[in-house]
Amino acid sequence: MKKIVVTGGHLTPALATIEELRKDPEVEIIFIGRARATEGDKTPSAESIVIPNMGIKFYAINAGRFQRRFTRFTLWSIGKVPIGFVQALGILSRERPNTILSFGSYVAAPVVLAGWVLGIPIITHEQTVKGGLSNRFISRFAKKIAVAWEHTLKDYPQEKAILVCNPVRAELLKLKKKRVSRPVIYITGGNQGAHAINEMVLDILKDLLTDFEVVHQTGGSEVYKDFETLRALAEQLPPKLRTRYTIGKWFDTEETVNIFSKATIVVGRAGANTVVETMALGIPAVYIPLPIAANNEQAKNAKIMEDLGAAVILPQDRLTPKRLLAAVKLLVSDYDKYHKAAKNAQKVLKLNAASLLAAETLKLVN
Repeated sequence: MKKIVVTGGHLTPALATIEELRKDPEVEIIFIGRARATEGDKTPSAESIVIPNMGIKFYAINAGRFQRRFTRFTLWSIGKVPIGFVQALGILSRERPNTILSFGSYVAAPVVLAGWVLGIPIITHEQTVKGGLSNRFISRFAKKIAVAWEHTLKDYPQEKAILVCNPVRAELLKLKKKRVSRPVIYITGGNQGAHAINEMVLDILKDLLTDFEVVHQTGGSEVYKDFETLRALAEQLPPKLRTRYTIGKWFDTEETVNIFSKATIVVGRAGANTVVETMALGIPAVYIPLPIAANNEQAKNAKIMEDLGAAVILPQDRLTPKRLLAAVKLLVSDYDKYHKAAKNAQKVLKLNAASLLAAETLKLVN
């Protein structure tokens, strides 16, 4: 049996790669991740729900991190750093995997460090244009560093770095576009949702629904309760508009495939996975990069699509409901131009990234 531990905070490429790894009947996957979506929020993480439902053993650790801004959770988070390491060490000592596949973020760091102490070979995947803090730390202990973008190769030791691109779920690559009676706007904040975007939608929802259908992934934050607020607003809309609005805290792969098959444009953050999926599917986008992302990585991700003429970027510090509505209407009104550019963006990617990363991981096992 080939036992592989998968860890990290970037779930979408992990799921795509797990699909490829599980094609080998001798592979057993174990996932180590977070129990909660964000610090100080009781909302369960996406991986704590999705991974067990796939029949994969899931362990949650209390990983902490050194935060860039001091908040009321900073000292508590730093205190969890050694706890996460000890927990990871215990899990790995019991499971004795053949290798560790990391998808970065603070939750992967203690797992990788514990794996290195135990002599377990490690491969990590960097999704972003510029190597993040966690992966720069993790790369010191990894035998291989798989990167998504060619110009990211220079950020890591030449003898370790390999180019694979960003894994995209196979189901998305196989989808067939559906005819729709009116443009469909897919608004997403990623697995955790995006409160800043949800607030804008709250002000312009009726305007959007006058012309478009809207599918909205809000996240399930127990702090902001955006899902509950927007659902209550939708219930007050006229029946004609209400039927044009689909809202969910989080959509699984089957639901996401159905959404993308109808989506005219996407509105969302500019995490690597959101950008790569819109590129892979040739869908124009309005990106609102997360302003506190490390190295301004989301702005750099979004600029790839903007430079290709397939996206509009709205910086959060200049975001207003009126500007968001105008950007959506711009892409829809000039759809042919933006759609053609988005289709051309597909050529930048390696659509077999998941199989490439799975193959590199299995090399460490063998």
